[in-house]
Amino acid sequence: MSNRLKVTPNDLSAFWMPFTANRQFKQAPRMFVSAKDMHYTTSDGRKVLDGTAGLWCVNAGHCRPKITEAIQNQAAELDYAPAFQMGHPIVFELANRLVDIAPKGMDHVFFTNSGSESVDTALKMAIAYHRVKGEGSRTRLIGRERGYHGVNFGGISVGGIVSNRKMFGTLLGGVDHLPHTHLPEKNAFSKGVPEHGAELANELERLVTLHDASTIAAVIVEPVAGSTGVILPPKGYLQKLREICTKHGILLIFDEVITGFGRLGAPFAADYFGVTPDIMTTAKGVSNGVIPMGAVFVKKEIHDAFMTGPEHMIEFFHGYTYSGNPIACAAALGTLDTYKEEGLLTRGEELAPYWEDALHSLKGEPHVIDIRNIGLIGAIELAPIAGSPTKRAFSAFVKAFERGALIRTTGDIIALSPPLIITKGQINELIDHVREVLRSID
Repeated sequence: MSNRLKVTPNDLSAFWMPFTANRQFKQAPRMFVSAKDMHYTTSDGRKVLDGTAGLWCVNAGHCRPKITEAIQNQAAELDYAPAFQMGHPIVFELANRLVDIAPKGMDHVFFTNSGSESVDTALKMAIAYHRVKGEGSRTRLIGRERGYHGVNFGGISVGGIVSNRKMFGTLLGGVDHLPHTHLPEKNAFSKGVPEHGAELANELERLVTLHDASTIAAVIVEPVAGSTGVILPPKGYLQKLREICTKHGILLIFDEVITGFGRLGAPFAADYFGVTPDIMTTAKGVSNGVIPMGAVFVKKEIHDAFMTGPEHMIEFFHGYTYSGNPIACAAALGTLDTYKEEGLLTRGEELAPYWEDALHSLKGEPHVIDIRNIGLIGAIELAPIAGSPTKRAFSAFVKAFERGALIRTTGDIIALSPPLIITKGQINELIDHVREVLRSID
C-alpha cells in the first residue's frame, strides 16, 4: 500500500460528499484504505467488520480474486467501446448470463450505470411501451410513500422519502403514491414477512378509480424497502399488487437494486415472493459494487413491442455513454462466476434462520422499539431523542465504527446487510458490536 493511502489528506474541503454530514465528517474523518473479504482497513490500521456490504452492494465480499482478475485482463484488452450502434462480445455474454438467472419470462436486459439510472430507464420504458401500443394516455406513474428509487428526477418523483424530495421543487407531474406498509402497532418485532397489512395493496384500486386506469403507465415498488429502514411487504401484499396491475393493464416495476443477487436467499426478490413484475431494476450486486453498473430486465412482450418499423431506425431513444462498458461487464461476469462457484445467490436462505435469531436477541436492549428481518437484511429501530431525530442512530453509527463494525443508519434505524460470505461467527461478532453500542449510547 502506498504511503499516501495511509494518511488523511491535508485538505478535505474540495470534495462535497454525497449523503454525508460533511462538516462533522471533516472534523473527524473516517477513512478506509483497503478491504478484503469481510473487512475494511482504516487509515490508522484498524480492521472494521463490514455489516452493510459496503452500501448494500458488495454481496460477494471485498477484493475477490475472480473479479479483480477479470477487470485487470479486460482493461488491458478492450478498455472502452461505444454503446451506440456498436457492440463488443462480453456485453452480449453478460446479458445472456443475467437472463439465465432472471425470473422466467424476463428475457431482455438494458444496461445502465447505477440504480438511479435503472429506475429512470424503467419509467421511460413503461411510458414509451404504452405509447407504442397505442395507449399514449398512460403516462401516470405510481410510487409509494417512504420508497427509495435513487436520486434522479424520475426516481425522487416516484420515491417517497421526504428529505430526498423537499429541496427540489415540484419534480415530475402526474405522479401519485401508495401508502407504505410499515405498521409497527401491528407488526413490531415480526420475524420475517409480517402478518398484517396486505389490504394496503387495495389502495391501488382507489388510485385507479381516482385517475382511471387508462391514464396509469406503471406502479413501482421495492419488494423490500431498504434505504428507508427495511420495510417488509405483508403476506400477500405483492401478490395483490400484481393482480390489480394485471387487471387494469398497468405495468408492475420491481426495484431490486438492493434485493437482487442473493440478498434474500434467492437470486431476486421476485423469486423469493413468487411474483414476477413486468420490469425489474437492478444495480449494486450485479458487479459487486466494484464498478458502477445497472441492468433493467424486461419481459419479452415489452421488448418486442418496440421492434417494429423500418429496421434501420432506432427503436428506443435512450441510453448512456457507459451502457455495457467493457470493464464493468468483465466485473459483472467475474461477480456472477463468484456467486455461482460459492453458491452465494442462495446462501442467504441457509443463514437466514441464524441471522434472524441473532438479530432478535437485541430485543430488550436500550432504545430498541422494533426489529425487522428478511433474508440477510435486518433493521433495529430506535426510539428517537425528543427534539433531535436521527441523533441517536448517528451516535450508534460512529460508535460502531470506533468499535470495529460498519453499520448503516437511516433516520433512527440501524440497517444491516452484510456480504453474503459472512460466517455464523461473524454474525455473532456483528450483533455483539451492535449490542455494546446500544448499551453505550444515550
